[in-house]
Amino acid sequence: MARDETGIEALIELMARLPGLGPRSARRAVLVLLKKRAQLMAPLAQSLAEVALAAKECRLCGNISTTETCGICTDPARATGEICVVEDVADLWALERGQVFKGRYHVLGGTLSALDAIGPDELGIPRLVARVAEEGLREVILALNATVDGQTTAHYIADALSGTEAQITTLAQGVPIGGELDYLDDGTIGAALRARRRV
Repeated sequence: MARDETGIEALIELMARLPGLGPRSARRAVLVLLKKRAQLMAPLAQSLAEVALAAKECRLCGNISTTETCGICTDPARATGEICVVEDVADLWALERGQVFKGRYHVLGGTLSALDAIGPDELGIPRLVARVAEEGLREVILALNATVDGQTTAHYIADALSGTEAQITTLAQGVPIGGELDYLDDGTIGAALRARRRV
């Protein structure tokens, strides 16, 4: 006998497209949502609909917000003269989880890539240079991933900002807290040795 579950199967397929969820995990998640419709499914559906309509890029930094300017950019306590440049909103959120950086951000939306035809204009690098001048920033922290494209982008931005008063810094790279040398790759060990400091 054929199952009449077209809507449920479509929901499972959509959930399975989310990062970290495969078909089995999506099926389990949908079952939980169906069992708890009032407590979970209805509020989730409402929240998804609201965010789908309201979410937009912050006009200053590129963070995702439901307002024209995100809460980080409008917070006067974050006007520290420091700006942290990240590739993606996920990187911004990761830094915010750490609750260490108290300045503002600039989201590039990717890295320079000749193969994908992504140049400085596609990443808003001219807008970053203008922000540094307009806001009189004293430090630009390049928190880009330690990939070839990430490092190429970091060098390009450093060159573009070389005529400004801002100090250009990058995140230290090396051994993570709790990491064992035996389990680290050669590049990480090399970066840790180059970034060594006096004890």
